[in-house]
Amino acid sequence: MDEQRNGGERPESGTKTPNPSSFDDARRGDDVSEGDGALEGLPVGAGEEARDGERVAADDRRPSSLVLKIFLGAAATFWLLGGALAFQQPRPAKSPRQQQPASAQSPARDADALDRPVSEPYTGSLSIFEDPKRDEKLQVERVMDVLRIREGSAVADIGAGSGWFTVRAARRVGDTGVVFAVEINPEYVSHIERRAKTENLPRVRAVLGREDDPVLPDASVDAVLLLKTYHEIAEPVRLMRNLRKSLRPGALVGIIDRGGRGDDHGLDAAKVIAEVGRAGYSLVEQHDFVKGDGMDYFLVFGVRD
Repeated sequence: MDEQRNGGERPESGTKTPNPSSFDDARRGDDVSEGDGALEGLPVGAGEEARDGERVAADDRRPSSLVLKIFLGAAATFWLLGGALAFQQPRPAKSPRQQQPASAQSPARDADALDRPVSEPYTGSLSIFEDPKRDEKLQVERVMDVLRIREGSAVADIGAGSGWFTVRAARRVGDTGVVFAVEINPEYVSHIERRAKTENLPRVRAVLGREDDPVLPDASVDAVLLLKTYHEIAEPVRLMRNLRKSLRPGALVGIIDRGGRGDDHGLDAAKVIAEVGRAGYSLVEQHDFVKGDGMDYFLVFGVRD
């Protein structure tokens, strides 16, 4: 069994039995010769030495191969990265939108620009407008007389608020007249609509306007009143200019306000006269009977020919 395991079948008689150690050497030599034809015919010991030499040579080559692979891998990575960057151009960072001068945006808006501050529109409780003494203080009946508001007139209350002046004008114009209550606050518009219904004033028309346009029908109005509102209008010159197309021939526009800087819920009368003049109006009358303290003024304008 040992002979079969170490050398194969037992040799026939007459055949010289090889030295086991030589047989093992030959077997190792066969393995070498099968692995590399270049070692055929070498002595057994030489084959082993050659194989060992090949292993050493292979081991010597391995570091070089590893370096080469690392180099090639790095080169491929840089090539791919460079190609991606070449096709993906960097996008410039978005800068905040530059505000162009008003003249570049619109010459008309540049001409209408203000050189003063504006008060924030009132958004509080509407009850402050319903002071029982307000009729007497502002002499509202006399105001309507100056503006020639009578039965059948068409009136615009710009900056109507709670509708305090709206309902008084509506009672004067009667069933044949109409009153447009203009507001930029949707809640106030809804309030005026409810109030007109409650007080049975069907000739009141609540209108949602804009800061630069009252949004009224063309040639629809005989008289206009801006009661303590002008100083809150963000674009008064444009609003007054857009109002002109809604005025009927001979229409009057009244502005009641108090002295101030513009951002303190008041504006000096001289400033109002100048701005409204830029919109194409002329001062017709000026009164100081509203409010006995002398702080309020009442200006009346007509369209300039």
